[in-house]
Amino acid sequence: MNGFDGLLREALVIAALLSVPVLGVAALVGTLVAVVQAATQVQEQTLTMLPKVLAVGTCVALFGPFGMQACVRLFHDAIAAIPSLVYGG
Repeated sequence: MNGFDGLLREALVIAALLSVPVLGVAALVGTLVAVVQAATQVQEQTLTMLPKVLAVGTCVALFGPFGMQACVRLFHDAIAAIPSLVYGG
């Protein structure tokens, strides 16, 4: 595996690592809200969106520093790999 393939694979893994927990939290909260709405028969759009926005915002706030460190590490790896990518070494 050459340098570009490694960087691409690392970028895809980091993208999945950052997005899957947030999507999971949004899906879980959305399911819980849907169950509550079905039980109470209250169909208000604000009630579906607000808990998901708060849950996703909290998740991003909690895991944001980890995500930024992962992105910074990927950026440094990409910058360090430029000479080997350009010169084929």
